[in-house]
Amino acid sequence: VTVTMERHSLVSRQSGRWVVPRFLRRSKAPDYRDKRVFGVPLIVNVQRSGQPLPQGIQQALRYLRSQCRQQVGIFRKSGVKSRIQVLRELNEGRPEHTDYTTHSPYDVADMLKQYFRDLPQPVFSSKLTNTFLQIYQHVPREEQVSALQAAIVLMPDEHREVLQSLLYFLSDVAADNENQMTARNLAVCLAPSLFHLNLPRKEASSPRMLPRRTALSKPDQRDLSENLAATEGLSHMITESKRLFQVPLDIMTQVRSSNAGAEWHPMPLAVPGSGGGSTVRLCQAGLEATFHELLIEAEEKFRGWVSATGPGNTQLSYKKAGDGPPLRLWKVTVEVEAAPRSVLNRILRERHLWDEDLLVGKVLEHFEGNTDLYYYVQDSMAPHPRRSFTVLRSWWQELSRGVCALVATSVEPDLGGEEGAVQALVLTAQYLMEPCGSGHCRLTHISRTDLRGRSPEWYKQVYGYLCAVEVARIRDSFVQSMPRGAEAGM
Repeated sequence: VTVTMERHSLVSRQSGRWVVPRFLRRSKAPDYRDKRVFGVPLIVNVQRSGQPLPQGIQQALRYLRSQCRQQVGIFRKSGVKSRIQVLRELNEGRPEHTDYTTHSPYDVADMLKQYFRDLPQPVFSSKLTNTFLQIYQHVPREEQVSALQAAIVLMPDEHREVLQSLLYFLSDVAADNENQMTARNLAVCLAPSLFHLNLPRKEASSPRMLPRRTALSKPDQRDLSENLAATEGLSHMITESKRLFQVPLDIMTQVRSSNAGAEWHPMPLAVPGSGGGSTVRLCQAGLEATFHELLIEAEEKFRGWVSATGPGNTQLSYKKAGDGPPLRLWKVTVEVEAAPRSVLNRILRERHLWDEDLLVGKVLEHFEGNTDLYYYVQDSMAPHPRRSFTVLRSWWQELSRGVCALVATSVEPDLGGEEGAVQALVLTAQYLMEPCGSGHCRLTHISRTDLRGRSPEWYKQVYGYLCAVEVARIRDSFVQSMPRGAEAGM
């Protein structure tokens, strides 16, 4: 991006150098606890649910794609303001249960435009929105795709995923001739919402969002140039959507060479049924060593961990690991209204009760010594690939004082055979369940996982929250499954 922009942008011609724009961040982060959908940053959505778009917004996109693509003038014809407000309230109240089939497609489309316009940052991110506009203002047509590919790599993970989902969706809409909405027509309707054009906002975090003019004044030359670049750019991105998210070979080579010494490879395991007992015993020995390290850490009260703010009444902390990828170890602790053995069984055998993204979960083979080979697949926001995990698990139950524990790690090969899924790597997953009286237990979960395709910044900002959400769901699954009489007597 830097090479291309230095060659073509007006800024570089004047100063001789172009850099990715920077802006001052807020000294205090806003509190979004009273909001669920509208006005909530994409990064907060990921921290809450693991996906950058709320379920209600994803359902709206699916509804328009599957049932409303042929509606003439979709996104161009206006919806009814009062009905759009009803849709907003439904999403804020129970977004996962919003039924769009009884609503006008034009109302749903207008609600989507409002959702993207109300985001604290544009879809292209505050830091890079100007870069995308400048690509279409200064870079020659034949170089725009390569410049866009490089700029997309620089985007925060959650913004890049939403942009890809949205462009693929708009590409499908534009491909339907009956709706009379070409890529250009869609761009005219959506560019202001996606680029946050002409929206004076006093509380904006990006310099380009600060009001340059009043609502009654005429747009200046810069406004007109940005509007034209945004419309032409979005139209081009819709048309070229399938090419934009292919990482250029030179960038892949640079990334691989820079991370050559930080790769982690799962331990090879013989194919089930092949009689490779020695490799299984070797893996079991590694898991047992991790188990003893976990007990020692628990006895020492997990000294050396750095506390972080966790969601849902969880205790979250982290520490650096001394080997492999630059990924932190994350630790989450909660109190569960169940005995250690019940919690162990829920983690081992009842993942479907607490993992909302679970698509497949099955034991591939049992081994001696409370060990099995487990395969599971988790869903992702369309059109992004699912993630598959093949892990070897060992567990211990009824230790001193009724303590239970489970330790898991990824092994090769990936034996589930889920077509199109990305094989994620569990460097370590540890669960310790300690009784704490009244039939309750304290659940501690330690995790270090390479989900593939994520930036180091994403792991720092998001992964710990996802671990906390997972443990909170395990805890809450016992409250939800508790008989009414037992709940009333508490």
